[in-house]
Amino acid sequence: MTIIHKYFAAGLLVTAALFTGNYAAGQTSGPLFNEVAHLDSIQFAAFNARNLDQLMNYFDTSLELYQDNTGVRNYEQTKQAFGSLFKMNYVLTRKLVPGTMEVYPIKDYGAIETGQHTFSHVENGQLQAGTYKFMQIWQKKDGTWKVTREITYGH
Repeated sequence: MTIIHKYFAAGLLVTAALFTGNYAAGQTSGPLFNEVAHLDSIQFAAFNARNLDQLMNYFDTSLELYQDNTGVRNYEQTKQAFGSLFKMNYVLTRKLVPGTMEVYPIKDYGAIETGQHTFSHVENGQLQAGTYKFMQIWQKKDGTWKVTREITYGH
């Protein structure tokens, strides 16, 4: 091995150590996790109940929602999309996949919630279901939590 290769290999090891050792692990318990888990459950209880006004209370008007198969939507576009979905002749339900949620604090802002959720409905007598990944950025402002950014992917 040449000296250049030795320095390159040593540099890779140092870089790998930095990237594997200097990140915060997602919380899967504790006060912040419990608070965000509660927010997630009531947010999607509103979704499952098709309560558009209540659901939209969990989103900030500055919302940006990124979805791999539909593109980017703002608050009003998201509200319209949910409204159309709630008018379908079937009821789409969302369930958080147990054990997949993680919460990461954002200093002086709020939290990042990641996980997987399954959406399902019965259509033509057949259960249709899909499990997808998501990330929500929650901002806590004046004691109120709202989602400012959401990413949903893997559709």
